[in-house]
Amino acid sequence: MSTSKIKFPRDENTEFFATLRSKVNAYFKKNKISKNGDWRMIVKTISMILLYAVPYVLIMTQVTDVLVYKFLLWVVMGLGLAGMGLSVMHGAVHGAYSSNKRVNKILANTMTFIGGSKFTWNVQHNQKHHTYTNVDGIDEDINPGAIMRFSPHKKLYWVHRFQHFYAWFFYGLMTVSWSTEKDFRQLIKYKMDGIFKNENKSFSKTFSKVLFSKIVFQFLTLALPLILLDDPWYLILLFVFTMHFVAGLIMACIFQPAHVMPTSEYPLPDESGNMENNWAIHQMLTTANFAPNSRILRWYAGGLTHQIEHHLFPSICHIHYKDISKIVEKTAKEFGLPYNVQSSFYTALKYHAKMLKDLGKFEHFPSMT
Repeated sequence: MSTSKIKFPRDENTEFFATLRSKVNAYFKKNKISKNGDWRMIVKTISMILLYAVPYVLIMTQVTDVLVYKFLLWVVMGLGLAGMGLSVMHGAVHGAYSSNKRVNKILANTMTFIGGSKFTWNVQHNQKHHTYTNVDGIDEDINPGAIMRFSPHKKLYWVHRFQHFYAWFFYGLMTVSWSTEKDFRQLIKYKMDGIFKNENKSFSKTFSKVLFSKIVFQFLTLALPLILLDDPWYLILLFVFTMHFVAGLIMACIFQPAHVMPTSEYPLPDESGNMENNWAIHQMLTTANFAPNSRILRWYAGGLTHQIEHHLFPSICHIHYKDISKIVEKTAKEFGLPYNVQSSFYTALKYHAKMLKDLGKFEHFPSMT
């Protein structure tokens, strides 16, 4: 079903979000602070860029001949790649990094340096995922292909019974897919769906930009090391794969426990395209937080341990999520709505694995109790 045919009710149960938005706005007004980033985002941006760039420079200048140290440098580069995506690019694409649109646009282009496309990410993530979270057939985040089953509305195949084992390997291939073929598949699909026309974008120009960005990324991270480094080609390929695997696994383990969880619902529109709940309540039913008290993880993951706050207020910079989470949780309880949160990252991953197992065994699966 086309997104244009799906509608959330606008005149039903509107008090929750109206009240919540009023309280959150009052918080920023009372404390006289901007909803965008501040000096903390500048420090974080520099840190993440250095985490990515410094090991790259050390690798390319061959400062060490010790194999273990070389391997660790590629691992750190993977940490930096994921950190740039989670903490810098993600907020900038949402327009939450800065009140200056030009700054957001420039930093959103860091997507190029992690192998992705700003355009396809905006369509898949900002438009589809954030609006139609966990809606089968629309939210591409729960439609990774036949080998994985993230929704109870997808067809169950025999191989899915093992997905709680093999999912982690495929999670590690996220940036490999980004930097090679996924964006091109999406561009063609979006052209067929009429998205380029709706966005008033040129398909050929966008395709050319994406192709150029892929060439730049592959040249810097693959071709140049193969040309300049003294290591055997197969070791370099292993190192590059390690960088990708570290980055992909980290990002998937941050994003997936937010929605593919036993507490998550998977609402579908009726035959007329009408959703049961309004958009804000829909977000509460399909999203979960984890590790709310982990400062290190919250800092590194760009506040995405607070996915509920992010989905309700994507234009607010993530440095504020921890503070407004108290307001969101209290207001949700006042209106009898769920506020799903796992106490630790380990617990979130455990229940995500449980969800994968249930989705691999049952057409309809038991909820977490």
